[in-house]
Amino acid sequence: MSASRPIEIGVEMMQPLGGRSWAESARDLERLGYSTLFAPDHFDEGYGPITAMASAAAATTTLRVATAVFAADFRHPAVVARELASIDQLSQGRLEAGLGAGYQVNDYRGSGIPMDSPKVRVDRLIEHVAVLRGLFGEGAFSYEGEHYTITELDGTPAPYRPGGPPIFVGGGGKRMLRFAARHADIVGVNPMLPSSAARDQAVLDSTAERMDEKFDWIRDAAGDRFGELVFHAWLKVAHVTDDAEKVVAPLIEAFGGRVEDVLASPVVLVGTVDEILGRLRERRDRWGYTYYTIQQSVTEEFAAVVARLEP
Repeated sequence: MSASRPIEIGVEMMQPLGGRSWAESARDLERLGYSTLFAPDHFDEGYGPITAMASAAAATTTLRVATAVFAADFRHPAVVARELASIDQLSQGRLEAGLGAGYQVNDYRGSGIPMDSPKVRVDRLIEHVAVLRGLFGEGAFSYEGEHYTITELDGTPAPYRPGGPPIFVGGGGKRMLRFAARHADIVGVNPMLPSSAARDQAVLDSTAERMDEKFDWIRDAAGDRFGELVFHAWLKVAHVTDDAEKVVAPLIEAFGGRVEDVLASPVVLVGTVDEILGRLRERRDRWGYTYYTIQQSVTEEFAAVVARLEP
């Protein structure tokens, strides 16, 4: 059950840590106790995620690697399945396959890839996950959908773990979260963000009360699977500080003028080390969150939090 799992924190890495190579940075994350190196999938920032994950996995022995997250629109799932299975095999099972429907307007505009409506993008993601699952299995796989057709393709190489790496799907809308509850292993429960153009409004969808509603959707859709799911939060604001109110001041108005509402949001994690550890336990008890991603800019300061996480 999620509420009994240990809490883990990973880092979304755009570039090497200051004065270090990519391999050295990955080893530093591992040394500091971070669980995962997350590689983003945007055309205007970071390394290419496949190369970034493979290089980090090769430089470490326990650190997991994950995409945060592959946009289904950018790559055919038969290609993705082969690359992910290869990294999973070579890392001996240290890969997590993060997948999303795509939301960053600049990615589509700059690349010339058409940005379809949210419904179509989610439809494509759903088929993408089905194809990955099929190709991670044993033997030839066929699939016929609206967006993808696979004909007796045997996914090779086989992933390290039978059935493939854990599938990580994040979302904020009801349809995405209900799909993730039924078909993912790790569920990112986030504010709803149909496109990057709606980023400001997403704050209104990240209150504790809104998260209660999202978890009701998940619980209803997951059924007996609910206790097997890992719940993840991408932290919009994360800082270790003695003055939490000062740090979150820019968000107070957006949250309705109450600092306590900002600090209670699962996308905000601010306070002293003891306060942060307390909030992490509260969120695990209330929702089942046990997995978080911080940005690399706070890697050093959050090491004090990671060092005190319970095994």
